Amino acid sequence: MTIYLLVAFLLSTLCGFIFTPLILDFCKKKRLYDIPNERKVHKNAVPRLGGISFLPSMFLAFTLVIAVLGIRHEQTVTVNMWSISFMLGLTIIYCTGIIDDLIGLNATTKFAAQIVAACLLPAMSLYINNLYGLFGIYEIPVYVGMPLTVFLIVLITNAFNLIDGIDGLASGLALIALGGFLVYFTSYNVYAYTYSVIIAGMMGAVVAFMYFNTFGNVERNTKIFMGDSGSLSLGFFLGVLAIKCTMDNTRVWESRPEALLVAMTLLFLPTIDVARVTLYRLLHHRPIFSADKNHIHHKLMQAGLTQHQTLIAILLLDVLFIAFNFVTYSYLPSTVILIADIALFSAAVAGINLRIKSKA
Repeated sequence: MTIYLLVAFLLSTLCGFIFTPLILDFCKKKRLYDIPNERKVHKNAVPRLGGISFLPSMFLAFTLVIAVLGIRHEQTVTVNMWSISFMLGLTIIYCTGIIDDLIGLNATTKFAAQIVAACLLPAMSLYINNLYGLFGIYEIPVYVGMPLTVFLIVLITNAFNLIDGIDGLASGLALIALGGFLVYFTSYNVYAYTYSVIIAGMMGAVVAFMYFNTFGNVERNTKIFMGDSGSLSLGFFLGVLAIKCTMDNTRVWESRPEALLVAMTLLFLPTIDVARVTLYRLLHHRPIFSADKNHIHHKLMQAGLTQHQTLIAILLLDVLFIAFNFVTYSYLPSTVILIADIALFSAAVAGINLRIKSKA
């Protein structure tokens, strides 16, 4: 199976390297740029449609690999209602992002599209039905699990959209999370063909984008941002993976007491940051969709780090949370681990704030 995952990854990466220069030329011709302002970090106008390459690259790689598997009679691919709802919801989010990148959409419209896309999953009976002991709660009823699922998918979708503020950050965090889900799914030999291949395909598309985003040059027309088409799609994609990982369904895989903690761990940093910023806006009576410079990457740069230093610091912090949770899982209940994660993140933000004040 490993060879097929590698092929999917490499094919998608190749597609990304082919599609992105075409997108760059299109943006230059149509003058589709992300214009800098007082809230944004970049100083030059940069094309913003890099995320358009994600789904085509992923699906081309996925289709080819699955076709080869079928021809070799190594796997029969079945399409169920979960898969249909996933693909339909992802398409809605992807198209919403493209429209926003091209002509602009208000926050309410984007939020409504996210809710519609998220509702497709519980409508097809894919929802969180077990908290695995978090805060002493195990099985939860449908009327709790369904709205909780919609809430979490929308939260994760917006988390990746809002944390996409510096080069490589949203894509780097997504790549770490995708890699974690891929390892977890294949370790249980579940979704080993379909979902593992599609995750590997998405990883390839993200790697290709990161090259142009992080190492591209504006003057040479090789630098690009992912835009909402990319950040919203990545967030929704990872939100669905989190729900699939968490749902307790013994027909698919055995009961797993660590399931919820795995999903929480892989997506902790972007979601806790957007939750912190949202709480800050509510406490200060500001609109929750208003733009500001209160995200962790903004704070690290205000503390004196460069953009690349900030990227490395946040990715290392994400890896440290994953390592901490992995090591402590054998000794501590998930509730204690989550509280410890929140406390550690809060302490890190408090330390950054002190550094900013000392510079003032």
